[in-house]
Amino acid sequence: MGPSLTYRIVDVFTGTPFAGNPLAVVLDAEELTTGQMQVLAREFNLSETAFPVPPAPGADYGLRIFTPAVELPFAGHPSVGAAWVLHDLGRLPAGDRVQSCGAGLLPVTVGPEVTLTGGSSSYGAPRDPALLLAAVGLTAADLVGTPARSAGVGIDFAYLHVQPEAHVRAVGNMGLLAEVGGAGVSVFAWEGAGARARVFAGGVGVPEDPATGSAALGLGVFLAASGLLPDGLSDYVVTQGVEMGRPSTLTCRVLVEGGHALRSTVSGTVVPVASGEIRVPPAP
Repeated sequence: MGPSLTYRIVDVFTGTPFAGNPLAVVLDAEELTTGQMQVLAREFNLSETAFPVPPAPGADYGLRIFTPAVELPFAGHPSVGAAWVLHDLGRLPAGDRVQSCGAGLLPVTVGPEVTLTGGSSSYGAPRDPALLLAAVGLTAADLVGTPARSAGVGIDFAYLHVQPEAHVRAVGNMGLLAEVGGAGVSVFAWEGAGARARVFAGGVGVPEDPATGSAALGLGVFLAASGLLPDGLSDYVVTQGVEMGRPSTLTCRVLVEGGHALRSTVSGTVVPVASGEIRVPPAP
């Protein structure tokens, strides 16, 4: 077969195989070019494929993350899943660790669950919801009064706060999603201590994602700035992937001061589902 690399596939933000968000982690791939990594990500054709690489100074390990279409500076479920795989293989001790990636140095706590701390928060001006609504097949009647905005902690999503159960009717339009900017659109119904969410990440080539840690972290930024979370420490749970048949649970915590998210974390469980070898693609 020629040179090959080992990989693990895990389901992230679930304790049940074949639920959550699947992730491929390709091991010992630090010698690959960016082009070769992108080829492997297209071959796996999952929302993301992760490649552990040597760490930047101050980190315990590095990570490069690819969708089938592009490399990302940061993403939540690959960060959680890759840390779990490295720990399971004995390559990353339990406890407080640091991951380096395109978004900088991010704290990760490794244990029975993995907890990821997001980077610096960003929060945009109100957006005209017309394009966002069209991109996900909803109408103005589906909106709650909270203005649509973009927010994030390393990668930005546009957030649409909708009426209960309106998210179930959302249908992504890849052409319009590509015009939105950022990674995509998070459509969510807020239930007081949690959200039912769907994430359409057309901006990075993913029609719909069953569990999006970066969007769950950014949701805390959005909720804080929109006045839906009080100052102080708040916990909330994001339920996602139900409509795709891959239910996922993302447990989040955000520290808010003056309507600004100072620190946000997302935690989840990981379950292994596959392992094997994959050929090394030819170098460009």
